[in-house]
Amino acid sequence: MPVVSVSQAHVGDRLLTDVQTALGSVLLQEGRTLSERDLEILQAFLIPSVDVLRAEDYEKIAGSEEIAATTSVKRSTLQKEFAEMEKLLKRSFASAQAGMKLPIFELRNGLTSLLKHIDEYNVLSFVVMSSSGKEDVYVRNGVLCAMTSYMLAKWNNFPEKDWMQIAMAGLLHDIGNVRVDPAILNKPKVLTTEELQEVRQHTVYGFKMLEGGTAINQGVWLAALQHHERVDGSGYPMRVKGDKIHPYAKIIAIADVYHAMTSDRKYKKAESPYLVLEQLQTESFGKLDAVYVQTFIERATQFQNGVFVKLSDGRIGEIVYADRNNPTRPMVSVGGKIVNLMQERQLFIVEVFATS
Repeated sequence: MPVVSVSQAHVGDRLLTDVQTALGSVLLQEGRTLSERDLEILQAFLIPSVDVLRAEDYEKIAGSEEIAATTSVKRSTLQKEFAEMEKLLKRSFASAQAGMKLPIFELRNGLTSLLKHIDEYNVLSFVVMSSSGKEDVYVRNGVLCAMTSYMLAKWNNFPEKDWMQIAMAGLLHDIGNVRVDPAILNKPKVLTTEELQEVRQHTVYGFKMLEGGTAINQGVWLAALQHHERVDGSGYPMRVKGDKIHPYAKIIAIADVYHAMTSDRKYKKAESPYLVLEQLQTESFGKLDAVYVQTFIERATQFQNGVFVKLSDGRIGEIVYADRNNPTRPMVSVGGKIVNLMQERQLFIVEVFATS
C-alpha cells in the first residue's frame, strides 16, 4: 500500500499506521478515514508523508460495509447512541405536547445505552453528527446536558446512586417548553416582557409534569424547576438562593449554560469552548456554584495525551502543558514553537480536535 506525501493524500484514504507528531504524540490513529479537517491537521503539523490505503482500493477490497464498520466503530458508537437518544427524546417531547404520559422507563433505558459509552465523551471536543431531520435545539441540549451532568456528578463525588438521576435531570430539565407557545419559544426577535414571563414558566410547567413520576426522584423534578435559579437569588422562577437550590439543579445549570453558549442558535453563533470556560470562571461566582464550576473547568481541561487545537489566528497546534491555576490558557506547540496563551492574551483556543 502506498506511502504518499500529505499533499497527495485524499479525503477517504485510510491510514495503515499511526501518524505521530515530532513530540511523539499520536496525531491520527491507524484505521482512520481521512477527512478534510484531518488533511488540514497533517499539513499544520508538517507531516511529510502517510501510509494509506487509497479510497478506491479500499472500496474494492471491502466490497461491503463490514470493514468500514469494524474500523470506525469505536469512533462512531457514541455518536450513534446519541442520535438514537435524540430521536427518542424528540418523540417523548412530542407525546408530552399532545398530553400523553412521558415514557420515563424507555427514556431511562435509552440513556443507559448512551452512558455505556461515556468514556468516549469529551465535553470540549464532542461534535454532534448532522441530522437530515429538523433539529430541535432543546432536545439536543437535553441529551448533551444529560452526558455532561453525569460527568459533573462523578467529578464532584456525588454518590453513584445519584449519577443516573442527575443524567435524567439533565435530559428532562427543559421538558416544560412543550407547554410554551411555540411561536413565542421560537421567536427570532427580542421577546416582550409578557413573552419572556411565559418562556420562564417552562420551569414551573416542567416541575408539574415530572412531579411524582416513577423511576425519577425529587431532585429531577426540582432540577426542572430550579435550573435557572442562581445562588445569589437573581434567577427565576422563585428567586431562591444558596442552599435552597437543589444540588441537582446546580449541576444542570452549569451544563445548560455551557451547552447553550457552545451551540449554534438562531440568534447567535456557537462560542469557543475554552472562552466559555473562561466566562464561567470569571462571571459565574455569585451566580453558579463556584466549587462545581471549578471542578468542571479543571476536569474538562485534563487530557490523557497531547490534544490538538485551533487558535483564534487559524493556526493548529498541540497542547503541551497546562497550568493547573490557569487551565484555559495552556502552552501550545505550533510548528515547533511554543505559544504561551497566558502571555499572549489576544489569542485563544477556538476549537478542540478529537483526533482519536
